Formats: sequence, structure tokens, C-alpha cells
Amino acid sequence: MGILRTISCPADLKGLSTVELETLAREVRDFIITTVSRTGGHLASSLGTVELTIALHRVFNAPRDKIVWDVGHQAYTHKILTGRRDLFPTLRQHGGLCPFISPAESPYDAFISGHTGNALPAASGICETMSKAESPSRVVAVIGDGSLSNGLTFEGLNFAGMRKQNLIVVLNDNTMFISKRVGAVADYLSRTMTSRRARDVREGVKQALKRIPVFGNAVYRAAKLIEGNLKSAVTEGLLFEEMGFRYVGPIDGHNMAHLVEAFQNVAAWDEPILLHVITQKGRGYHPAVRDPEHYHGVGKFDLENGNSIKGAAATETTYSDVFGRALIELAGRDPRIIAMSAAMTTGTGLKEFAARYPERFYDVGIAEGHAVTMAAAMSLYGLRPVVAIYSTFLQRGFDSIILDVALQNAPVVFAVDRAGLVGADGPTHHGTFDLAYLRSIPNLTVMVPRDQGMLERMLEMGLNLHRPVVIRYPRDRVVDHPLKGSRLRHGKCDVLKKGTGAVVFCAGPLCYTALEAVSDLEDVAVVDLVFARPLDAKAVRDHVAACNGRFVVVEDGCVHGGIGSAVLEVLQDMDVPLRFRLLGIPDRFVEHGPVADLRRIIGLDAQGIRTAVGEVL
Repeated sequence: MGILRTISCPADLKGLSTVELETLAREVRDFIITTVSRTGGHLASSLGTVELTIALHRVFNAPRDKIVWDVGHQAYTHKILTGRRDLFPTLRQHGGLCPFISPAESPYDAFISGHTGNALPAASGICETMSKAESPSRVVAVIGDGSLSNGLTFEGLNFAGMRKQNLIVVLNDNTMFISKRVGAVADYLSRTMTSRRARDVREGVKQALKRIPVFGNAVYRAAKLIEGNLKSAVTEGLLFEEMGFRYVGPIDGHNMAHLVEAFQNVAAWDEPILLHVITQKGRGYHPAVRDPEHYHGVGKFDLENGNSIKGAAATETTYSDVFGRALIELAGRDPRIIAMSAAMTTGTGLKEFAARYPERFYDVGIAEGHAVTMAAAMSLYGLRPVVAIYSTFLQRGFDSIILDVALQNAPVVFAVDRAGLVGADGPTHHGTFDLAYLRSIPNLTVMVPRDQGMLERMLEMGLNLHRPVVIRYPRDRVVDHPLKGSRLRHGKCDVLKKGTGAVVFCAGPLCYTALEAVSDLEDVAVVDLVFARPLDAKAVRDHVAACNGRFVVVEDGCVHGGIGSAVLEVLQDMDVPLRFRLLGIPDRFVEHGPVADLRRIIGLDAQGIRTAVGEVL
């Protein structure tokens, strides 16, 4: 870590030679690989952007110049170069570095990241602000190729191009989205096209052609067409040109000299620019190059062979696994069943389904709203779509859920993965809001399985209800010894433990935590609500009346507007004094860290539940 040790801020890069920058890149890459092997993290994407990030900070002057990152998967080098090198081993740990970009963490972080697609609108907004202040600062947005499947990105491109903003967009193309033509000729042409001389020549030819009497404009249009066709054949950049951007590329994203040269050239231009950079995901670590999908987000691993380091619990079956297997079984019986993912095929447990039924599987890319509306249409015309989306990403489809699914009572099944606290990915990825906003939407049935058997039965029920259904479950492994419980009935709760001193209402795997909390309290009942919508109102009132108004509600969603609020709504007309506690995600964004630690901090562990029960008894 010879050169890296001397870098405390981006200004330290200014005096380094190209050879020194290349040495620094190797040191940074080794540092990332070693650290992430111990902490886990988004490895492959960040390994692909080492040279790109170094070149950016060499040419531009952050934080005066604003660098906006689309998600934080690719920004580890940025963190390391901006004064956070010594803290980098605390990445994703409670109280340590954020997993993504956060302005609260560093002035070099221009705008928060976490969900793909926000970089272009944010950068556009910063550009507009800078122009009003007549600031000389430049704004650079770094987006991934996967971002081009997100509507927000194109909305940002459209506005920036329309306004002719002084914005530089760096398209980090790591072979996961766009087809490319990369070679020595394309690289040479791209670098040459960025030079001022080439630009001046182009502009001179343009004006000369237009001055030709009568036919000047026609000749210029013909020349422009030829230029566009040639450029499209080499670089596929015509789309961006039509949106008002000067397209440059593709550039080899691992050639330091070429990157620095290209950034220096485009920094002098006063117009919207899209610089297309080709990178290799996982570069510098062979296992990540071989399997970039696995190393996109990875836990701790053996540095020597790349094998994951997992505890005994981590090897157990997850809810995602159960969902994927159950869906395959049901699809074998019903050819109308199709599955849909928004760029999270493996994470949602659909990888095997996609292999088994490729003609019945759709990965729409990072376009959650599109997935929801497309599924609604498919369901109304005879298919049975199951849409698997992480809770935090389903928020992007909120409008479509209301207007395209619920309003039409379209029989779409939503498998909402990563519900509740997700741990190290932090507040941008915690699935804490779904219960609150989904239960407010008419026509929806919202189910919360506590274990494997419940999830399997709910999926089958959901596909047979002929109405919109949501099944939400956590990232966790399934419970080892699930309760048998009663038969799953629509809108009915399940009594897990009887008692008349107080009642604990709960849903999902937290039911088992609640049972643990009151196992030795004979007079405390535990009721699994099962359905967040429709709530079993009669059973809730009956249990509260039997316990003289003493109850606790436990949920892994936000307290405001969640299941606890639903319980209070059905109790508002009861002529019984109420003594209660609502446990859930408090009215703040919960930090990153191990899920067990976070639950303990906010009182969602067994001790927290027991304490709450003691307060109402």
C-alpha cells in the first residue's frame, strides 16, 4: 500500500504520473478485495471502477466539482480516496462506514445513493442550481449500464439534454447491459473525438457547409446523417445524440492514460456529454470475474479461493429458497403461472425457475413500475403472474400497484422479499414501509408467513384467490421447527398460545420471538395475525376484551401506519380501557448493522417484547 498510504484526499492525486496512478489502482484493488473478504460487500462492481474513479478524481476537483454516483455498488474506490481509507475496514458494520453513498458521511458524497436511477435527476438538479449561481463547478454523474433500464435515468437524460446543461454523464458499461463494439480503432477514434482540435474542425466544417448557397443546409444534413450512421456503427451512441448529448466512446475503462485524457478533454466542453466507458466487473479478482453475479453482493469469503465463509445458520434454507421451489411446483401444475423479476433473479430465488421455465420467466431489468403494470395486463388476459421484488424496490411501483393492479382488481401475486430489517445494506435497503402503504390500498390481500409451511400455503392460496395478493417475508433463513398451526383461512388469525392476562399480536417470523419472550408467562396469549389485510377484526376485539384491554403488537415494519395502527383502528369503538404497546420500526431511518443487533437496539428482540408485555400487565 505504498502510494495508497500517501493519499488522504483527491488533491493528492494531482501530482502523480500515469505509472504511479496505475500502481495506485493495483493497490486500491488489492485493498478492496482483502477488506471485502472480511466484511462482505458489493465487490465485483467496485473492482470494475477503480481506474475510472482514480481518473475522475485526478481531473476534477471534488468536492467543489460534484460527482454523483448511481447506487453505491461502484463507489468503494471513491470512499477510499476521499479520506475514508482507514475506516474502510468498518464497511457495513454497525457504527462503521455506510454501504452506499451518504452526504451525511462525507462532503465528497454529493447525493445519496441506494436505488438505481436517481443519479441523473439529482445531477440535473445540481446543474440547474450551479447555473443559477453562475458557479464554475462541474457536475459528473456516474451511472451503470443497468441504469438504462430505469425510467428515471431517461427522464434525467431528457431534461438535461433539453436544457443543454453543462453535465457530464459517465456510463460505466460493465458488459451486463449494452452490446458493444470495442477495439483499438474504436478506442482511438473515441479519444481523438474528444480533443479540442477535432471539435474545432467539426464545427468549422459544419459552418462551411451551411454557407454553401441554396444547398448548404441539405449538404450539412446529409453529412450529419453519414456521421451519425458511422458513429452508430462504431459506438452505438446515436440515441444519446438524439437526446441532446454529445456522445463519446467507448473508452477502455482500465486504460489510465486514455481515461485521464478523455476526462480532461470533456471537462473543457460546455454542453451535455455522455462518456461511454467499458469496464470489466470483478477485474483483478478471478473468482469475481468468473461469477460477477455472485460477487455483486457477497458475504465474507476465503481470499485464496473465493469460497464463502458461512456459519452453520447461514447454510439453512431461506424464505427465498422456499418461495422459488414452491413456485416451480405450482407452475408444473398450472401452465398459466409466470414469474417476473426486476434484475434480482438469483436474490429472489427465481434462478432455478428461470432455468426450468425460460419461456415463462421475465427479468425486466431495473424497472419495477414496468414490472407491476406489465404483470397487471398479463393477469387480466389469462396468465397468473408472480412478481418477486425486494420490499425496498417495490416502493418504486407504488403508483402502478394502486392504479394498474388494485383499481382493476388484477390477480397479480407479489412475492415481497427482504421485508423488514436487512442488515448491512442499511436504510436504503431495509424493507420497513411495505405493510404501512400496502394495507392502505383497496382490493389487496396482504399475508405475512411465519415459516416455511405458511409461505407455501400462502403462495398456493394467492394464486387461487383471483385478486391482488401480497406475500411478504424476510431475508432470513426459515424457522427450524415451525408450528403446525391451524388451516390457512382467508382473513383469519391463528392462536399460537392461549391466555387472558394480556395478548401479543404479531405476524411473520417474529411470532417465534414473541413465543420465546413469554414462554414462561402462562397467562399471556400469542396470536399470529397472518393477514395484515384484511385484518381479523372480530378475533382482535375478542382477544383484547378477554384480556381486559391489555395487549402488545409486534411487527417488523414501521410503527406509524403499520399492523399496530390497524389493530387500533378496529378497537376504536370498544368500550374497554386500553393498555397497550406498539413495537416495530421507530419513526426514523434505521442504520446498517447485523439484524440481531438492530432488533435489540429498537426493542424487537425477545427481551424487548417481554419488557413491553410487563408494562401492560
